[in-house]
Amino acid sequence: MDLNLKDKVFLVSGGAKGIGAAISSSIAEEGGIPVMIDPSENEAANLLDEFEKKDQKAFQYPQRLTEPEHAKEAISYVIKNCGKIDGIVNNAGANDGIGLEKGNPLDFRKSVVNNLGHYYDLVHFALPYLKKSKGSIVNISSKTALTGQGNTSGYTAAKGAQLSLTREWAVELLPYGIRVNAVIPAEVMTPLYRKWLDSFEDPKAQLQKITSRIPLDRRMTSAEEIANTVVFLLSEKSAHTTGQWIFVDGGYTHLDRAIGNF
Repeated sequence: MDLNLKDKVFLVSGGAKGIGAAISSSIAEEGGIPVMIDPSENEAANLLDEFEKKDQKAFQYPQRLTEPEHAKEAISYVIKNCGKIDGIVNNAGANDGIGLEKGNPLDFRKSVVNNLGHYYDLVHFALPYLKKSKGSIVNISSKTALTGQGNTSGYTAAKGAQLSLTREWAVELLPYGIRVNAVIPAEVMTPLYRKWLDSFEDPKAQLQKITSRIPLDRRMTSAEEIANTVVFLLSEKSAHTTGQWIFVDGGYTHLDRAIGNF
């Protein structure tokens, strides 16, 4: 299916690693132009080399979006180099383990801001250009917003807020024809996930325990499977879809994870 993304410009925060890298690659494969807003120099350089070999166009803006000014500058960079914005994928974030009992109020607030603030900032400063293109916004959230995880209050609060903003923005931006949706992964093997997994005494056993609870095929979701859904939502092929939370998780969130063999 041709998604008609050729020469369209899409910003991807955290676009050089993990799920973000898969999204950037999928956009490029469809002929779009990903702009990776990501400070990861080596990972971004490797991706840019791959894109160049395939005659695909892409950019990197090497900045972590910790302050509103960073988002404003990123938008200026994109407009200077690309002249337009056709969509945004809010993806960057980290499960930083700021819990209730073992956390503290200051770290909780910092965690929420770090995982949520740049979602708002990037869309706010890009909005004039999204209105011109009738662009699409995709927020990457997490199943932890609905299931909880334990010991990660700041991260899950931010992830829940991302889902709320998805519907709030979908309503506010209706007059401009801008669509807003969220994609909700569960268990995806990213570098951050691997780091968390390796913190266990027996990572292999822990991984087997996790995959045994994923109803469909008893396996992790791939980053590419997340990316495929995101790119579809960015495209005009999903032209009448907005305000939706779409789970790409092998049934992990809504099917009973205690089910035995089917």
